[in-house]
Amino acid sequence: MENQVNELKNKQLPVELLHNEIPRKQRKITLNKINKQQLRLLYLSPETLLSPPVWELLIKPHIEINGLILDEAHCLVQWGETFRPSYSRLGAVRQALLKHKLSNKKIAIAAFTATADIKSQEIIKASLKLKNSQIFAISPYRNNLKLAVRIAWTPRCRRHLLLNFINKQQKESGLVYIRSRKDSEELSQWLQELNYKVSAYHAGLSALKRRQIEDQWLEDKLQFVVCTSAFGLGINKPDVRWIVHYQTPFLLSEYLQEIGRGGRDGKKANTLTLISEPTGWLDPTDQQRNQYFLQQLQKNYQQVKNHFHQIPKQGNIMNLKEDNPKIERILSLLYRCKQLKWLDPFNYELIADLSSFKISKLSKRYQQESQQMKQYLMTRSCRWQYILNAFGFTQEAKRV
Repeated sequence: MENQVNELKNKQLPVELLHNEIPRKQRKITLNKINKQQLRLLYLSPETLLSPPVWELLIKPHIEINGLILDEAHCLVQWGETFRPSYSRLGAVRQALLKHKLSNKKIAIAAFTATADIKSQEIIKASLKLKNSQIFAISPYRNNLKLAVRIAWTPRCRRHLLLNFINKQQKESGLVYIRSRKDSEELSQWLQELNYKVSAYHAGLSALKRRQIEDQWLEDKLQFVVCTSAFGLGINKPDVRWIVHYQTPFLLSEYLQEIGRGGRDGKKANTLTLISEPTGWLDPTDQQRNQYFLQQLQKNYQQVKNHFHQIPKQGNIMNLKEDNPKIERILSLLYRCKQLKWLDPFNYELIADLSSFKISKLSKRYQQESQQMKQYLMTRSCRWQYILNAFGFTQEAKRV
């Protein structure tokens, strides 16, 4: 968000940012600007929006709110269950705000994403309670992005292919995506020992450290970053010439989002995805990682289900959090499974008997999405055609 806010401030727009890492003094100044209606735009995360100090200010009748914009709306689909569960409550925000404003007031909603297939679009519309919505769909096809997939037969071969690819990029700016914090640190350290200007980046780093790495990369003090999916949202660097997926993404939408950070200036950019050989006999890394991910999802869902008996039929999330730190994830999961409705962003009501709730349905959905990614990686036809068909652009796929 900092990157976008700074760009707008440079254009003299009255815009501010709120999140948990903002210093108390700056936070107080921003809240005062909101109260005096001195802002055109306010950037904030769902967690900050629904924090009591910010929410209680925004619902004041004199605070005029003309619209709600959800950027990176695919996060509603990817993150709204057990990770960052505040996303599941965003659909109740508009109606709750309107209750505190003038009776004839309207608040428009816009949701933006570069990666939402037909199913994801339906989830976004349902989550935000959008009725009679208009969809403006632009093809994700980018003819300046070259897509390549290579088989890494062994772990040593994977590193060799990575080095060979990077050395061909003539010190141009790039990104290496990896799936875990530990792997990010290990690969980054190995590359540093080979004298590459690189740093690891993941959600386990402090906020200050993450900002420093982002700035160093934007200023070309780092040639590339070895990063998890935590890197990239809201960061705009036009001259990224290459993207490597050192390990395969779990979802096709995640892959498309990440390669989309290359070549934003319209010039050519190369992408490479390294995969284990299909049988997994020589290097079972990819298969083991995908299986582990599914097992962790199943484990998380089961842990949530084990707490179902503690949930009252109606309640306030802020009150329940005091006794049950997991309640937010539990309620988010129930909402996604249509077992619960939000009366407002803080109060809920169960609408089904939890005894009939089936965890297996959720795991099955993720398995289907994982299979889509596997099919893409193994296809022998045009990769852009596969992506366009998957995202509903069947006519354009025929022209590629």
